[in-house]
Amino acid sequence: MSTSGKIAAAGVVAAIVLFLTAGFWVGLLVLIGVPAVAYLALDPSQRRRLRGVTSNRKRIGR
Repeated sequence: MSTSGKIAAAGVVAAIVLFLTAGFWVGLLVLIGVPAVAYLALDPSQRRRLRGVTSNRKRIGR
């Protein structure tokens, strides 16, 4: 399994545990809020590079 696959699987398990222990809305807030805060914590050059990586990935898949 690739590294991104392992991270995705761990995220799903963490989300299920969070939903069961903290409730749906708290779990949803954490699930959406953590990546959003991490993205906003990047400086503009890092955001540009990240957008470039994702657009290159889309072009490769064509």
